[in-house]
Amino acid sequence: MKFSIIVLDSVGAGELPDAQAFGDVGSHTLNHTLAASGVQLPNLTALGLGQLPTLDLPAASPSAPASASFGRLKEVSPGKDTSTGHWEFMGVQLEHAFQVFPEGFPPEVMNRFTAATGTGYLCNQPYSGTQVIADYGPEHLETGDPIVYTSADSVFQIAAHLDKVPIETLYQWCQAARDILQGEYAVARVIARPFRGEFPYERANDLRRDFSLTPPPTVLDALKAAGKDVVGIGKIPDIYDHQGFTEEIHTDDNADGIRKTLARMQQPYDGLVFTNLVDFDSKFGHRRDPHGYAGALRAFDDALPELLKNVPDDGCLLLISDHGNDPTWRGTDHTREHGLLLAYRPGGSGVGVSLGDRETFADIGATVAEALGVSWNGPGQSFWSLIR
Repeated sequence: MKFSIIVLDSVGAGELPDAQAFGDVGSHTLNHTLAASGVQLPNLTALGLGQLPTLDLPAASPSAPASASFGRLKEVSPGKDTSTGHWEFMGVQLEHAFQVFPEGFPPEVMNRFTAATGTGYLCNQPYSGTQVIADYGPEHLETGDPIVYTSADSVFQIAAHLDKVPIETLYQWCQAARDILQGEYAVARVIARPFRGEFPYERANDLRRDFSLTPPPTVLDALKAAGKDVVGIGKIPDIYDHQGFTEEIHTDDNADGIRKTLARMQQPYDGLVFTNLVDFDSKFGHRRDPHGYAGALRAFDDALPELLKNVPDDGCLLLISDHGNDPTWRGTDHTREHGLLLAYRPGGSGVGVSLGDRETFADIGATVAEALGVSWNGPGQSFWSLIR
């Protein structure tokens, strides 16, 4: 069986009940993005987006039957970052949030980092990824010292200019940091952030690499152990520390991710193709650019019919999201929102079925496991019976 999941990274569907604890009451990535831009999403709306509660879509017709099943996902893990959301998708519910370092990393960490890399460092503060290279890039080019920074997420990010630091050296520095940031200083991800060009520089997102903590056993591991194909596209394998995959496919941007997902869907496989489209989040959400965000949504909407056409009669395509990143919100952080859930099966299965507000992101992994006939005894309630 061919099962496909595409994560529309950060395309949140309205605040979660505990949004107040995160300072995100009133956030709504989809509503605010579309209201600010006026962009319409006819294909997603017809699929079932127009049926979701709290959504106010331009030209939506809630009375028209949806061509897929639809709902929203609640996140029970205490966080609103990429790793927390994706791990919960595949059956790992965190009791405690990943550590964050709002004052920068302590001397114990940075002294070990400089000893391991033989360099100094610049910044060591929470910072915007585009602003940090503009502010510290000239000094970095003079000294060769990497730019180390963090954010509201549990990340240790290292930026370096490709003309000054070879990409393999940057990756080695990141691996050194990953080895250090364990135990009491564990962060979810160490991220290589290369940049290029002249001031104010350009982030080389095609060469970004994430070095993640290794998750506990997930549905992906269960699928692989059962002999299923598990294909990770985009940053998906990085998020799970490359655990549970039989094939990994790198992507440069959303358009490349869509092309490679389509190509892999058209090839034989028995199992899961799992894709993350990160541009919504990295290029537009954090940069608070609702028009750019809306343009990326419209580009995906335009590609959707071809994706649906390549779902076989016995297959399934899920469109989901891992958190919000409301581009009209204050600051530059993610927002604590429901995840999107649209489930498409050809031939009339699951048409117009409301899946409601699922109680955990882990329902995704439980559903995949049941659909592919693989035992999974972890968290999550499968909704496969509702759409098959």
